[in-house]
Amino acid sequence: MKHLCGNLTFWDSNFTKHTNLPDLPACFQLSVLPWTPCIFLWLTSPFYIIYLKMSNRGYIMMSILNRIKTVLGLILWIVCWTDLFSTFHEMNQNQLKPPVYFITPLVLGMSMLLATFLIQFERLKGVQSSGVLFIFWTLSVLCAIVPFRSKIMNSSQAENDKLRFTTFYIYFSLTLLQLILSCFNEKPPHFSTVVTDPNVCPETTAGFISKMTFWWFTSMAIKGYKSPLENKDLWSLNKHDSSELVVPNLLNEWEMEKSKAQSEQSVKDQAAFRKTGPGTEPNHVSVSPEEEVLLSKQNEARQPSFLRALLRAFGPYFLIGSAFKLLQDLITFVNPQLLRMLIDFTKQPQAPSWWGFSLAFLMFGASLLQTLILHQHFQYCFVTGMRLRSGIIGAIYRKSLVITNEAKRSSTVGEVVNLMSVDAQRFMDLTTFLNMLWSAPLQIMLALFFLWQNLGPSVLAGVAVMVLLIPFNAFIAMKTRTYQVEQMKYKDQRIKLMNEILNGIKVLKLYGWETSFKEKILQIRQQELHVLRKTAYLSALSTMAWISAPFLVALTTFAVFVSVDKENNILDAEKAFVSLSLFNILRFPLNMLPQVISSIVEASVSLKRIQDFLSHDELDPESVDRRNTSEYAVSVVNGKFSWAKRDQAALHNITVLVPQGSLLAVVGHVGCGKTSLVCALLGEMERMEGQISIRGSVAYVPQQAWIQNATLRDNILFGRPYVEQKYRCVLEACALTPDLEVLPGGDQTEIGEKGINLSGGQRQRVSLARALYSESDVYLLDDPLSAVDAHVAKHIFDNVIGPEGALKGKTRILVTHGISFLPQVDNILVMVDGRVSEMGSYQQLLKQNGAFAEFLRNYSLEDIIEDDDITDLLVEEEEEEFPEDALSNHTDMVDNEPVVNEARRQFMRQMSIMSIDPENPKKMSRRRRCSERKHPESPTEKKDPKVDKLIQAETTETGRVKLKVYWEYAKAVGPLLSLFICFLYGCQSATSIGANFWLSEWTNDALNNSTRKTTSTRVGVYAALGLSQSVLVMFSSFTLALGKIQAARKLHETLLDNKFHTPQSFFDTTPIGRIINRFSKDIYVIDEVLPSTVLMFLGTFFASLSTMIVIIFSTPIFALVIVPLALIYFFVQRFYVATSRQLKRLESVSRSPIYSHFSETITGTSVIRAYGRNSAFVLLSDMKVDENQKSYYPGIVSNRWLGVRIEFIGNCIVLFAAVFAVIGKENLSPGLVGLSVSYALQVTMSLNWMVRMTSDLESNIVAVERVKEYSETPTEAPWIVKDRQPPPDWPPKGNVEFIDYSVRYREGLELVLRNISLEVRGGEKIGIVGRTGAGKSSMTLCLFRLLEAAHGQIVIDEVKISEIGLHDLRSKLTIIPQEPVLFSGTLRMNLDPFEKYSDEEVWKVLELSHLKKFVSNQSSKLDLECSEGGENLSVGQRQLVCLARALLRKTRILVLDEATAAVDLETDDLIQSTIRTQFEDCTVFTIAHRLNTIMDYTRVLVLDKGKIAEFDTPTNLLAQKGIFYGMAKDAGLV
Repeated sequence: MKHLCGNLTFWDSNFTKHTNLPDLPACFQLSVLPWTPCIFLWLTSPFYIIYLKMSNRGYIMMSILNRIKTVLGLILWIVCWTDLFSTFHEMNQNQLKPPVYFITPLVLGMSMLLATFLIQFERLKGVQSSGVLFIFWTLSVLCAIVPFRSKIMNSSQAENDKLRFTTFYIYFSLTLLQLILSCFNEKPPHFSTVVTDPNVCPETTAGFISKMTFWWFTSMAIKGYKSPLENKDLWSLNKHDSSELVVPNLLNEWEMEKSKAQSEQSVKDQAAFRKTGPGTEPNHVSVSPEEEVLLSKQNEARQPSFLRALLRAFGPYFLIGSAFKLLQDLITFVNPQLLRMLIDFTKQPQAPSWWGFSLAFLMFGASLLQTLILHQHFQYCFVTGMRLRSGIIGAIYRKSLVITNEAKRSSTVGEVVNLMSVDAQRFMDLTTFLNMLWSAPLQIMLALFFLWQNLGPSVLAGVAVMVLLIPFNAFIAMKTRTYQVEQMKYKDQRIKLMNEILNGIKVLKLYGWETSFKEKILQIRQQELHVLRKTAYLSALSTMAWISAPFLVALTTFAVFVSVDKENNILDAEKAFVSLSLFNILRFPLNMLPQVISSIVEASVSLKRIQDFLSHDELDPESVDRRNTSEYAVSVVNGKFSWAKRDQAALHNITVLVPQGSLLAVVGHVGCGKTSLVCALLGEMERMEGQISIRGSVAYVPQQAWIQNATLRDNILFGRPYVEQKYRCVLEACALTPDLEVLPGGDQTEIGEKGINLSGGQRQRVSLARALYSESDVYLLDDPLSAVDAHVAKHIFDNVIGPEGALKGKTRILVTHGISFLPQVDNILVMVDGRVSEMGSYQQLLKQNGAFAEFLRNYSLEDIIEDDDITDLLVEEEEEEFPEDALSNHTDMVDNEPVVNEARRQFMRQMSIMSIDPENPKKMSRRRRCSERKHPESPTEKKDPKVDKLIQAETTETGRVKLKVYWEYAKAVGPLLSLFICFLYGCQSATSIGANFWLSEWTNDALNNSTRKTTSTRVGVYAALGLSQSVLVMFSSFTLALGKIQAARKLHETLLDNKFHTPQSFFDTTPIGRIINRFSKDIYVIDEVLPSTVLMFLGTFFASLSTMIVIIFSTPIFALVIVPLALIYFFVQRFYVATSRQLKRLESVSRSPIYSHFSETITGTSVIRAYGRNSAFVLLSDMKVDENQKSYYPGIVSNRWLGVRIEFIGNCIVLFAAVFAVIGKENLSPGLVGLSVSYALQVTMSLNWMVRMTSDLESNIVAVERVKEYSETPTEAPWIVKDRQPPPDWPPKGNVEFIDYSVRYREGLELVLRNISLEVRGGEKIGIVGRTGAGKSSMTLCLFRLLEAAHGQIVIDEVKISEIGLHDLRSKLTIIPQEPVLFSGTLRMNLDPFEKYSDEEVWKVLELSHLKKFVSNQSSKLDLECSEGGENLSVGQRQLVCLARALLRKTRILVLDEATAAVDLETDDLIQSTIRTQFEDCTVFTIAHRLNTIMDYTRVLVLDKGKIAEFDTPTNLLAQKGIFYGMAKDAGLV
């Protein structure tokens, strides 16, 4: 230093510290101060310049601001070098100056030039506000303040060095100017993509300060406070975060990773092949088991790592965040050191007060810096997490469009949606904590280092306690994890069962089975709550550990410290409170480490799942040759296909050649491979042998129509441009025009998911219209006619598919069951067991008399020739027309859809209005087609064409949550218990304050030298206070746990009870998802989320309160500051809560479309691929993800915004606590100063969390509100009316009488049945027929009182059914519903849930219902597990199970809602014959769709528009030539 400074002093503590007018020595002012900013600039600029080179945002025009900055920079350079030249000049004059006079101006001048260069370079690269330069100018000004002050103080010496004084003043004012200018923003750059966006995120144009403090977010916070935010208020997503950049970036890395892995593998394989040597066979036939293992191990090595791809795609950005974290960790440890100096300062009476104030402001500065840096770190981490999620969802979506069927089988839709929602979410959560993995050990090391300095080896005692607590916490965490898994299991069971119950609620009501299922749910719930209670007790323990850990550590450390060496180790304020603040720092990393590690474990599981999914095989796009040039449009030669590589072939040696423009029909029995053939042509199956080629584009109509959740028009256009003329023709051809008239919004009607508000026939026709509109070359139609009525099928065949239809001249392959059309097709291909048995025209095949002729015979004659009077002669004559009419057996009136949603019937009401005119087939077809969905919406719907929304939107509450809701929850917990919990929290805070005050008294003993005597008392009382605190904590957590379980049980029970008693109409107008949501999401919140939020809220609230009390106690003047701070706090909190609550809502609303669109896509992949719409759907998915991130991103930023502001208030509290301590230092003991400042240092955290918790509490308490809302819906009549119970053998005869009976579906709707009066004697068989919408199903629903009478009565054997309990009524009637509903569970449970019958009886009915053979072949017999909805039984078998149920109940009255096309003709026969024999003496009502089934009934009731049109024996009715006759004629029975 001597060499550098010459004879100038570099440092002198008398000159600086021990004086009331401090100053820095001249050499220090000349060297260290000006060099600091320069060193910063030179160190950062290389990195900064590289960064700028890589990112280009267009350039900014020269503005006045820019010119001024540049000119100032150049003047600064001249000023600095003036100094340099004056020093040279002085050298010439022989006035020798020390080297520092040369070096400093030189360095400064160079730095000014660099800064000027940066100003221009940033302008060219489009940087609007520069952080590097802002920090540089700030440092320059700060470092120049001290010399500026000392130059003013020593202005007397200005005479002998005028030049340097002048240049310095100029330098100071110019740097100040530069600093002020660098706060302003430049204009946005030219040629930038940002400008075009109407609602661009202000972050892109925000300045450096605004970005550091998140000031740019304020506009949204204010907007959100004034009125609830809506979607239009959200800013659009930053380009860098959007899927279009993020996903391709990730996918490129993944592709590189895959190709790398493959190349490595191929090298390995070659090596392995060389090892086997040329002598051995290179195939795998003769591999010994050991080698097998080795080979499998070898294959594992080639798994490409998705992790590497993620790291390469998102790592660099994340590292910036990590750098911030490192800085923040280091700054954290500044404050305890400053605290030590402050306490030290209060001990010295003669210390100058400027020193105390500067310490207070240094503390404030360090805290402020820490705040800003921490939140930058969080911002980087969260944005990385957000991009990760976008990337993973995008990758999974793209993959799901191309995976093979085999891969699809291994991961169900639910699992893949889980990959998107749960696993992607896990990664997102992990990124925020990932840095703790290295930062926690670093913080622990630093804290221990400082503690050791402070207390010496005694620290180890405290650390030992901490280390012992880690396994304790880890044990609790592990236990909790296992309990959570167990609880998830129960929860899944409960939701699955609930889902089935709600899906089959109608059947449950009809059978009166509610109690049995309610018991099952409550059993599961009981187990769930049992696990939940265990979890709650564990969490109470861990809360205790977390709250009392710092105290226990302090206690052991201090006790050991005092007792090890009683003479020298004196616990004074400095040691005690600095150690306490260090222990508090330690607490966070120690608790976080186990959590981070377990998150990493979870994420690694997720990673593996995602990696496996992304590594699945993809469909080979080349399996179907599209470059076909032969004369055949479709050709398959020796094809052999299977559904998966390992499966056996489903289709064998298929050879099909379809000439251009011909129509080929594919026929065969159920399960013979017709659909597989179509799939093979689409390239959906694995091609084992042979060739397929198709010329031109393909349109595909699947067997189960795939309908998107979009408008009807969008479903038909399917992404093609709208051409009015063509569109109209398509609708006309597909017979959709009449449907549009009745749909509430015409072709703009929104179709619910899976086409819920269309009938089966309409769906199928929409699917067909989509194909027709696409104008492709080859049409693959998989049985499109099965779901529509006979005449509609004929219309479609004639106008679309047939030789004269819209598709003539195109190549068509039609899979069909309808025999009537076969004479009109060019060729027929007959499939038998996966092989082509014969192929040729209709005439050729009839002549061959092979499988086809057999098929025809079976189908056409079976049903009609039941009547003996039709002779064989008749058949001969009518050979030609027969197949035409025979179709009526096989079709339906589109009534085969589950009655899932009454609301979808809103437009069916109008059907019956159209007059009946059998002469006009057009009108008829229109009436026939619309299915039996009778629910109109309220009359207003019709008048108001705008209302085309199917289901009322779910209400979301906006604004603040009402206090009533909190009261509801408190009531559920128990009002007294709630008060008691708050009281316990108060006590626990009091003991904690007491313990710390005692500590401060203890440290004051050191001043009075009275420590030796009282050590043991001090330690004892301190321990007593602290331990009582931990006991209270545990106690309060336990009571809270008890309360939460009680609340959870009560709320769930009332909800469940209400839902079982809710009338059917509620389920018809409310989507199941909405009800399930109450049972899953909201109950989960009440079970787990809400209690922990309440716990945290109470904890932070009392912590903040006790801090204020302590500071006010030690420095009463602090009370003045509290009011303004509290006001700011309150405002920030209100702004934040209002905005963030609405952002959360928007985020959750926009999240579900991602998943619903995804599951929709997965079910329709084959259609999407066939039409080549992959990229359009990918774009759509990306759009939905971006839409979701658009509301998620402001959500993250709102937390940062809040954090910075709240922590600023916290830092102010620190500042004032320290400043007031300095002011009142005369009458304050060091112990109290230490106490109040160390409390203040902790308060930031509590304040921050308190706002978060307030907000969480508000968003979570909504769950209580939502559950309450559904627990209070109106209920149906009581299940059992005690004093009106009918006798046990009721009804003895089975007489049914309707007396002037009318009914409507819901209040305010018109009547469905009007004034019906009829009498049915016991044992009669009544057939009920009528057009769609005539009220057939309603008749049956009335018998069961699913619909309550508007007026009139139904009397069964002298008992008015409206007066008895619902269960008493329903248990005495039996229905075989149209839709066979089964519940998951054993077959036995499905037949007899109350276990009323013996096994023999059950076997007997199985035999009667033709299921005995099937069941006895199963290994588990009656305990055969039915999967959800009975998926593992065929539809026919399910129908037979329903028959068995009816046989088992064997009541006097049977209602048969005839099933439609779901059942093949054989099953239908079985059912009919069984009913005729078994229910001979019962009263039977049959709703008939196929008239031939009721031709031998006692009487037939013809309904029309809800009135009785005709009621007589079939023979008489035919003679009357009325409606019935017309229907019979249609069906070809007359």
